[in-house]
Amino acid sequence: MNNQLLSDISVGSWVKDGPVTMSNLIGSVVLVEVFQVNCPGCFLYALPKAIQLHEKYQKQGLITIGLATAFEDYDKNTLENLQRLVETGEVIGQTFKALRQRDMLVHDKLGWQLPFAVGMDRVVRDTEPVTDERVLRYACKLLPEFQTLPEEKRQAMLNQIKNYLEQKTMKAETFERFSLQGTPSSILFDRRGQLKDISFGQMVHQESLIEHCLSQSVD
Repeated sequence: MNNQLLSDISVGSWVKDGPVTMSNLIGSVVLVEVFQVNCPGCFLYALPKAIQLHEKYQKQGLITIGLATAFEDYDKNTLENLQRLVETGEVIGQTFKALRQRDMLVHDKLGWQLPFAVGMDRVVRDTEPVTDERVLRYACKLLPEFQTLPEEKRQAMLNQIKNYLEQKTMKAETFERFSLQGTPSSILFDRRGQLKDISFGQMVHQESLIEHCLSQSVD
């Protein structure tokens, strides 16, 4: 796991209950729920679960932060769409389609609100050339055991990463700094502000980890 700290979370803009200074959160257990506005799974599963955890454990010392990011669909995963989501409950793109198909919208909007601070990952233009060295570095960061894979699998993965990087026009700092695999992802920090866990997709072990962190003191 990366040797990252709570202070490494990078927020470009706060859209609800901010700004939050990460160093001021030391002493609390911090759950950062990373999502994209155009990510159905984030709204079907991860964000409702994050709300449940927030409501269940906030009085015991859990602080939950919603962090929108963008590693694809840069025209949809924008600060403006995040602001509309938070202010009006408006959802867009594949998120809107998936929730409407399941009859989970109220007047075509979310029937619930995010009850914790919400910010936007710091997203900047990606101008770094796509070299073989960069592709290999990305592969090793994404999958530490990359070099142990069979040659055929390594080459296939390098080709996929190269295609991804060639189409990538923006860079989300927190997403890349923590080597996230996609959204939804959760980043959990203990009371000392040290990284405890990174989860992608279904986080079945998340609640037990939070309880473990809450049971520990800062010292």
